[in-house]
Amino acid sequence: MDINFVRTKFPGLRDDFIFMDNAGGSQVLGSVIDRTAEYFRKFYVQLGATYKVSATASVKLDESVKAIASFINAKDTKEIIVGPTTTMLLRILSICISRLWKPGDEVIVTNSDHEANVSCWTDLQEKGIIIRIWKLNPETLEFNFNDLKNLLTSRTRLVAMCHVSNILGTINPVKEVTKIVHDAGALMCVDGVAHTPHRLVDVTDLDVDFYTFSTYKIFGPHQAVMFGKYHLLREMDGINHYFFTKDDVPYKFQPGNVNFELTYSLGAIPQYFIDLHDFHFPAGINVTNREKYRKSFDLIALHEEKLSTMILDYLTTKKEITIIGEKTGSSLKRVPTMSFVHQRLRSSEVVTRMDPYRIGIRYGDFYAKKLIHDLDLEEKDGVIRISLVHYNTKEEVEKLIQALDRIF
Repeated sequence: MDINFVRTKFPGLRDDFIFMDNAGGSQVLGSVIDRTAEYFRKFYVQLGATYKVSATASVKLDESVKAIASFINAKDTKEIIVGPTTTMLLRILSICISRLWKPGDEVIVTNSDHEANVSCWTDLQEKGIIIRIWKLNPETLEFNFNDLKNLLTSRTRLVAMCHVSNILGTINPVKEVTKIVHDAGALMCVDGVAHTPHRLVDVTDLDVDFYTFSTYKIFGPHQAVMFGKYHLLREMDGINHYFFTKDDVPYKFQPGNVNFELTYSLGAIPQYFIDLHDFHFPAGINVTNREKYRKSFDLIALHEEKLSTMILDYLTTKKEITIIGEKTGSSLKRVPTMSFVHQRLRSSEVVTRMDPYRIGIRYGDFYAKKLIHDLDLEEKDGVIRISLVHYNTKEEVEKLIQALDRIF
């Protein structure tokens, strides 16, 4: 992967600062900024009117949503719901779908998820919904399928889990889990926030019922997307005004409408991965956009694996360091979100000492509070987290390692 080509696409990288807190939010593409400004300049009107500018603006937004649907391989643009955050979209989903459930019905959550895909479900206990927790094996920090099967019952309505842990960086076997869940007659809801910047998503192949991700963590604006199978979305009542019907998908889940300019800017994200492909494989003929996405993410995975391996190999040489999660940089097992604790220093101390080096890393529980609690890491102020994306460089990692050497 040509790192120089990549970095020219992100205006924020021009400053002398190393961004390694990308799991909290990535740098934004210049093309996203340009499209946001373009909307303000050319299409800044209310949608739904008959006059030409409004009609054109509606078409432009529809094109962006269509691009996102294609990007994750959804079958219909009506399966794409745009909202302010993943947390909000999952909360809306839990409110709407729980109206179809009865007291005594069950939901399974995990102890490794960000609370966005936990609290919205556990709060349903007020309605009589029973919550069961699928826990990681405390030794391997991986999920056991048999544990899930033992939790599933005829009353299980939904299983919620993350595609990638925002603490461990582990890629969970979502496709296999989804089959188990469907065989038990339940639905599958996946938080893909920590996965989407690193691997291509295919909701059709995964066969998940709901899938969410935050666009500000995949190089876009501070917004989010939720995929839902159309027949499931149509079945629910929404949270919009009373006169919207079941057929008003996705609008019935988008009260007050979407943010027009940010939704328009989303179209730049899939285009970036097309451009990344075309730069590296200029001789490609009759290549579909889907194949271009795949090859671009293959490049990204290989580059990120090299960077992860550098960091993890370094950390394993330090006796006072405990890596939390997968200790190899294998792109088949993890993304470059790496967490660790120091035997002597609190996590907050390590991160504070890093700040003068102009390297942005972070500490805490990252809203995966149940995992930090179960790993008994609260007294350490949670974990130290280094989270990379493909615009990070070997030279940046070398500077990080030099700084850590001085701190330790």
